[in-house]
Amino acid sequence: MLESLTDRFGEPAVMCATGLFVGLLFGAVALHSKFCLRAAVVEVTEGRPGPRLAIWLVAFFAALVTVQTAVLGKILDTGEARQLAATGSLSGAIIGGLMFGAGMILARGCVSRLLVLSATGNLRAIVTGLMVTIVAQAALSGVLSPLRESLALLWTVPGGSARNLATLMGMGLPILTCLAALAFLGALVFGHLNRVPWSALVASALVGVAVFVGWAATYAIAQVSFEVIPVQSVTFTGPSTDTLMALVTTSDVIPTFGLGLVPGVFFGALVMALIKGEARIQRFDADTPMERYLAGGVLMGFGSMLAGGCAVGAGMAGGSIMALTAWVAVFCMWLGAMITHRWLILRSQQTRSA
Repeated sequence: MLESLTDRFGEPAVMCATGLFVGLLFGAVALHSKFCLRAAVVEVTEGRPGPRLAIWLVAFFAALVTVQTAVLGKILDTGEARQLAATGSLSGAIIGGLMFGAGMILARGCVSRLLVLSATGNLRAIVTGLMVTIVAQAALSGVLSPLRESLALLWTVPGGSARNLATLMGMGLPILTCLAALAFLGALVFGHLNRVPWSALVASALVGVAVFVGWAATYAIAQVSFEVIPVQSVTFTGPSTDTLMALVTTSDVIPTFGLGLVPGVFFGALVMALIKGEARIQRFDADTPMERYLAGGVLMGFGSMLAGGCAVGAGMAGGSIMALTAWVAVFCMWLGAMITHRWLILRSQQTRSA
């Protein structure tokens, strides 16, 4: 079937349609479940781990267990994915992860969350998302690219087994898959104990499944294509910059997975918001100062390009294939976010006591 589709429409169109489908699924279930890394970090930092942490854990381990089960069953091979095959940067993962985590707190959401909220009419998310995209493009190929490259070269790791965390830990696929399944079941139980509705738990699991579908679908297309097709999954910073550049710089747009993913997430979230009655205009006000959001956008834009992806692209997609730099990046995102949130709490307390 895929071979006939690629023969008829071409690989770029099929990849774009695949991205659109994955995006529609991700956008709808991410909005319904209120999937948000920042919200999970806030709960942990404030010493009250609960529903939002459970939702993030269910999504993360759903991605891990589905991907690793497919690899174990030889349905999927992620060995050629950029996050494993190419040279990685541990310094980029550390510095970029810390920056992204701090920016996520300041902007009240990571890149994926901003895109989802944009679909509901949140003008703060739209403006911040544009800032993320502009800074990310500058870090990729513009004025900030020399700084990004210098930081990334401080500590590199070669692609292959040296970048595979499971291999480095001496953990075989059967053991890894079993541990992932146990962690997923544990996350479901944790969510149930925290009274997360089952519809939200299912939706958060489908967030992880969307990451798996991205890997599986692009791998299947690569297998039947005569062209070199990158095996990839859900990520947002790079595709967002590609989408913006395609809209403003050229009329001859080449379809890609990312160019389908971004509008797919937007419209998937929009439909779900309309169904749930959550679509409404939200603006900046005294309690949500624009400068704080813009600063967060700058940190996330540069940080995500340095870290090799956003909280979903590096954290979940890269984490699900056990990429060393992805796990380091998501750990540093948590750390940077927790430090920043704690700093904001202390600052607020000092302001009230002054």
